[in-house]
Amino acid sequence: MTFRLGLTGSIGMGKSTTAQMFRDLGHPVWDADQAVHRLYAPGGAAVAPVGEVFPAALRDGGIDREALKAAIAGDPAALDRLSAIVHPIVAADREVYIARHPDALLVVLDIPLLYENGYETQMDGVAVVSADAKTQRRRVLARPGMTADLLALILSRQMPDAQKRARADWIIPTDSMDAARQAVEDIVKEIKARA
Repeated sequence: MTFRLGLTGSIGMGKSTTAQMFRDLGHPVWDADQAVHRLYAPGGAAVAPVGEVFPAALRDGGIDREALKAAIAGDPAALDRLSAIVHPIVAADREVYIARHPDALLVVLDIPLLYENGYETQMDGVAVVSADAKTQRRRVLARPGMTADLLALILSRQMPDAQKRARADWIIPTDSMDAARQAVEDIVKEIKARA
């Protein structure tokens, strides 16, 4: 039985780097953000249903994410409509990915808004990637086009790090990459011991 490990953490906590550490150990990783990009690309399963509700977002046979953001800006109901369309399509993509790895000891499911969307109930365990607030802020503000206001907006939509940590089965500290790597190795050992 494959162990479903949810991997989550707020923006700038080092989730992508940590996901790669699991890959480096030979464990398959499904990435929710990459899945959405793929599903919005020309021919993707989300193009027709999203384009039907948000026609302004259709561009060259795919969904233009910037046009979609503009279409839902300032309308909370629009974001709910979009979520109702996209979440089931993304969930189906995740299940297909898991089914493709029937012999895997564990499959890592990299989901940024795992707790916010209630997906922890579909996991066998959850690991939260975390760093101190100063490190997080420095990492995020170093990204192209990122501003303090945009960071504040993103954080307002995410569950606070302390709450995620309190609910997690494991915490992966990313203040140092050596500590993160050790935590990843320990999690894998623990899951192997349970199997």
